[in-house]
Amino acid sequence: MGETAFIIEPGRHDIIMIRHFAAPREAVFRAVTDPELVPRWWGPHSLATRVDRMEVRPGGHWRYVNIDAEGREYGFRGVYHDVVAPERYVRTWQYEGTPEDVALETVTLTEADGGTRYVAQSVHQSVEARDAVVRADAARGGRESMDRLAQLLSTLP
Repeated sequence: MGETAFIIEPGRHDIIMIRHFAAPREAVFRAVTDPELVPRWWGPHSLATRVDRMEVRPGGHWRYVNIDAEGREYGFRGVYHDVVAPERYVRTWQYEGTPEDVALETVTLTEADGGTRYVAQSVHQSVEARDAVVRADAARGGRESMDRLAQLLSTLP
């Protein structure tokens, strides 16, 4: 299985996550924008995911909920600002537990090495907000999500 790389530089507002998938760009774009597929890969292994809303278009809203083994729910939401299939989307990203931190996420998909290079850049409002996300072990959740996405992509036609 491929590795997920992170670029988290001191003093910056962003987190960059990079992964190569052995799948066509159209399949990757479908997996990350289809509300039926997102629950199969989004979030850490230990959590289930429910898609409450997913309008993949400029101005469209999204909301996902992670659910732990005890039934506690953790909501995430935002608004799509740009969608260019199958190349990229840009959306805001907000954990409802820290509503003061709204990040701008750009996901770019490029054809590379017979598959797809996935790059997600999340820009936070401050270095402190970004560092709080890092301390909350976002990299583990991102890595597990990307591993689950790779598994899903291997099963799609």
